[in-house]
Amino acid sequence: MLRTGKDYLERIRDGRRVLIGSERVGDVTRHPAFASAARMYAAMYDLKADPAKRELMSFEEDGERYSLYFLMPKSREDLVRRTACHKAIADFSHGLLGRSPDHVASSFTGLAMRPEVFDSGGASRNQKFSEHVKSFYKRFRREDLFLAYAILPPQGARSPELYESKDRQPPTLRVTKEDDSGVTLNGMKMLATGAVFADEVIIGNILPLAPSQVKESITCAVPVATAGLTLWTRKPLSLSAKSREDAPLSSVFDETDSMIVFEEVKVPWERVFVHDDPELSRNIYIRTPAHFMSNHQSNVRFWAKLRLLVGLASKITKANGAHAIPAVRETLGRLAGMEACYAGMIEGQHQGLERMETGHVHVNRRYMYAAVNYALENHAPICDMIRTLMGGGAFQMPADSSVLNDPELSRIFESYWSTLEQSAEERLKLFKLAWDLLGSEFAMRHDQYEKFYVGPSFVVRNYNFMNAPWEELEDLVDGVIAESTEAK
Repeated sequence: MLRTGKDYLERIRDGRRVLIGSERVGDVTRHPAFASAARMYAAMYDLKADPAKRELMSFEEDGERYSLYFLMPKSREDLVRRTACHKAIADFSHGLLGRSPDHVASSFTGLAMRPEVFDSGGASRNQKFSEHVKSFYKRFRREDLFLAYAILPPQGARSPELYESKDRQPPTLRVTKEDDSGVTLNGMKMLATGAVFADEVIIGNILPLAPSQVKESITCAVPVATAGLTLWTRKPLSLSAKSREDAPLSSVFDETDSMIVFEEVKVPWERVFVHDDPELSRNIYIRTPAHFMSNHQSNVRFWAKLRLLVGLASKITKANGAHAIPAVRETLGRLAGMEACYAGMIEGQHQGLERMETGHVHVNRRYMYAAVNYALENHAPICDMIRTLMGGGAFQMPADSSVLNDPELSRIFESYWSTLEQSAEERLKLFKLAWDLLGSEFAMRHDQYEKFYVGPSFVVRNYNFMNAPWEELEDLVDGVIAESTEAK
């Protein structure tokens, strides 16, 4: 069933516990820190449910329709359809929602494509975890849920020695009790981007665990409104926005990041997917297509942001009269080439697809990880190039758009700030957008996000190292040496 925006808003008006500092938030759909973003997510669900976009955004199976990002691909055409759906969602948010509903959905769909992996570590209390995964996947797509995930320990709790200490309880999430009905969780996980707006959160481990961290090796799904679960949010950036005109992006697209604290949270066995297996808890993302599928979505999402950035660069140079300067055109040409290069990297992931023994396919993992590295390395330099093109344009504008509502000030503003090509109001809106994307606190959050959403740079480059065909590349060198030897 394809969910509507109204259904979505009604579902998240539940008893979730959200903290902004010491403030206890009630209904996130009405609180000024979150209301605009909640309505934006609702509009996204309405977009997806639009009958005119039926084939773009959904697929049919066994007489039912589901969101297309739940499709388990079996052909290149399926991969292309999934990418088109991701692109439509990314374009809706201009690539500014790193964890839109299609992200974790793609990850869990990848997990469900190899459910037998979940039984490879042995059963616990006679649980068959593969059945839990398959059952949850079916409910996930049937109810068209929005899931976030928290799959990292808090930064101060990553030393294995901490888990061997008898003097203190480690702060990271762990199973503290279990019985025939399920497990009890206590501790903290990071970083649940989008969890304030989600239905449920997946708890897991993307970093390797030490063999001693048995009770930390839990992977499960927990409704956000579960008793004992609290979201400690960072500062909501939307609160700084006076209006949509003055903060066209941060007023709407702040997806929010949260630490999740668990205090005696009970999770039934049917929601548990990995238990008491440190190695498997991390490896499920690599032994299934989960990591490839979720990060392909991230590639497509960054592509939408990159297109916005390149378009903004061109508009800014026209607004400040520099568009025809040869050096400026060279910079714009470089940016255009970078966007085209990235688009080709995404297309190549379809062309070089990888086939599974199950009959399913997934994107080419090497090209996907290369695109992740490309985004990590180039986002900040691209933004810096555009800030250079912008010069002091953003600082020449009035403090906010209220001058447009004062007839006398508006007349003066239009007289002195307009150009032959643009009115003063048009320039104000353009530079407010540019600053929101390139210089504001919202922009700096995105700068940090693009550096770390898959992990530190050495982790990203290690994925590229692990998936490179080193033997094939080295054979080329050996071949040249052999040819030169034979030529003697």
